[in-house]
Amino acid sequence: MILAAANSAHEYLLNLNWTMAIDILVLLAVAVLVLIFFKRRNSIKLALIFSAFLLLYCVVWVVNGLFGYLYVTKIILSVVGMFMVGSFIVVYQTDLKVSFSKLAHLGERGSKSSEVDTTYEEMKAGSDEIVRACQNMAKNNVGAIIIICKDSVPSHILETGTMLNAGISCGLLESIFNTRAPLHDGAVVVKGNKILAAGCFLPLSQEVNIAKELGTRHRAAIGITEENNDIFAIVVSEETGVISTVMSGKIKRYMTPDSLSEQIEQAFGISARPRKERVKEHKFL
Repeated sequence: MILAAANSAHEYLLNLNWTMAIDILVLLAVAVLVLIFFKRRNSIKLALIFSAFLLLYCVVWVVNGLFGYLYVTKIILSVVGMFMVGSFIVVYQTDLKVSFSKLAHLGERGSKSSEVDTTYEEMKAGSDEIVRACQNMAKNNVGAIIIICKDSVPSHILETGTMLNAGISCGLLESIFNTRAPLHDGAVVVKGNKILAAGCFLPLSQEVNIAKELGTRHRAAIGITEENNDIFAIVVSEETGVISTVMSGKIKRYMTPDSLSEQIEQAFGISARPRKERVKEHKFL
């Protein structure tokens, strides 16, 4: 029997043609894409489960093709596979919506309204205004989420909110996040010295290890920075007044005014610039 299996496998390899090779490459490509998807969302356990299931299915498929004895097992695995696909769509529906939206806007560098001409002094003043606003909102336990984009602003994020294109000011930020304001539930998008939009909806992180005391704003900040490593997020907790920052999906809590100012300037790309350097124009594309 072992000899017959070896001969069958050998015969299969000898009859391997370009169409079979395409099938194998497509299978490998799908597997790699799914694993990358899980890894970017720090779902390593799910990635291992998916890999184990895929390996088991391949083994059963090969054995069934060689011997023809595992019909029931193959049917069961096929049903389990369909269930896993359905569960994947339900659990990661937000991420899939974002992915399809990005595909729809493939090739775009961002919204035209996201182009901002600004100077070092304007960005420094904007940073100070954000710090003041966050301090005031933290003292009054007003929830807020602000994202700072150094490069192009994702169009699918701007389209979910209300365009403002207004200068950054402490008063405006506090007005936006006032609980009686219609835009307070969404995120504010900042670039350069401009508030581009408010009331924007962000993709929520699917990370299972996020602390339970962190709410939807924190999960949204983690989600958008997981999706785009160039975005920096600031969250003010409505329950505790704690100011947190998020970069590349990593959250830092209990920000002081100095540490918050330093991180905002880093997000603006101005932290390393000498204070007495001549003013130059910068264009954010």
